[in-house]
Amino acid sequence: MSGAIERYTTATGEVRYSVRYRKPNRQQARKSGFRTKRDAQAYLAAQTTSKERGDWIDPSLARTTVGEWAVSWYASKAARKATTLSGYRHSLDKHVLPRWKDVRLSEVTHEDVQAWVVGLSRHLGPSAARQTFLVLRMMLAYAVRSQRLSRNVCDGVELPKLVQAERAYLSHAQVTRLAAEVGSDGDIVRFLAYTGLRWGEMAALKVGRIDFARRRLEVAEAVADPRGVLVWSTPKTHERRMVAFPALLVPLLQARCTGKAREALVFCGADGGVLRNGNWRQRVFDPAVRRVRALDETFPKVTPHGLRHTAASLAISAGANVKAVQRMLGHKSAAMTLDTYAALFDDDLESVADALDRVASQEGVPDLCLLAPSAAAHMPASKRKSPGRPGLSRVAPTGVDPVTFRFSVERSTN
Repeated sequence: MSGAIERYTTATGEVRYSVRYRKPNRQQARKSGFRTKRDAQAYLAAQTTSKERGDWIDPSLARTTVGEWAVSWYASKAARKATTLSGYRHSLDKHVLPRWKDVRLSEVTHEDVQAWVVGLSRHLGPSAARQTFLVLRMMLAYAVRSQRLSRNVCDGVELPKLVQAERAYLSHAQVTRLAAEVGSDGDIVRFLAYTGLRWGEMAALKVGRIDFARRRLEVAEAVADPRGVLVWSTPKTHERRMVAFPALLVPLLQARCTGKAREALVFCGADGGVLRNGNWRQRVFDPAVRRVRALDETFPKVTPHGLRHTAASLAISAGANVKAVQRMLGHKSAAMTLDTYAALFDDDLESVADALDRVASQEGVPDLCLLAPSAAAHMPASKRKSPGRPGLSRVAPTGVDPVTFRFSVERSTN
């Protein structure tokens, strides 16, 4: 990158230097205000080097404020699900913009971001603090890809450690008990606990997607209400799936579907519209859990989404493998299912071992523990007779020689 350094005098009589150079697009650029010629030369050299490396950043673009850049970044996420966008919007309005709105992209420093995260950790939980930080990090990463910044100062920031909350798993008896306490909507509790559907998938389920003959239902849609606005979309992983349901749900689902058109919702609110999680939980579910816990303090603190974990637990205890649980829950991969429910599969290791014993016994495999061990197997090597030629015996190795046996000749005294 060619350029020139010029000396000039300010209105106050001070000597300064300016640098003229060409941008990669051949446009002229000028940077003034250097106190020494050496500073001007260093700036020009840095521009030249970055141009040769292909990572040159236009300084004028980095003068964009975080608030201005947030508009462009948020618009680039239009393809994300409504619930995801709602989370981004909340983090921006509540935490990111109040702190960074008027700060230029080039003025955001690693130290300031670290201090901001520490402050967030004082009044937000670890997960919420991480999610808020992630929004700023994604914004700056987008600025790097757009060649407004040369690096992301969020890299390497230390985040609060996540503490895995203990999941609540209900037994079959506890599911029945909670369903009874919920009352007329008790079938919703049973449905979620035995299918593992997400709330939005259940709320979007239509009559025509249930096959009673095969006891299968198709999960093809999901509905959410971020900020009170209903948004219909595909399931979380954008993939349809078939989920089997136990026979005990058949009469409950038939009662919900009787008299309805194929496009009608299976589960709906009092007005016939979408059953909203927030309203139903506050009005029906949470009070029922409190009543049960008032009588039995050992009853787990469960949420409607927590019934999804119960479905996984009941399926695994019934012998379902990882792949089957993955397909039921709609996880993107079996690895995700294992990461989430590894402890539940560990609990079944003993039952797997017992099952192997039963199968082996049925096929006539002898119990090795009852077989008499060979005495020779426990005899010291130096006392064992060589199976070789008569008249030769093995002598144990000595010293640091390789571990091999020497043979000595047994001579007759006769």
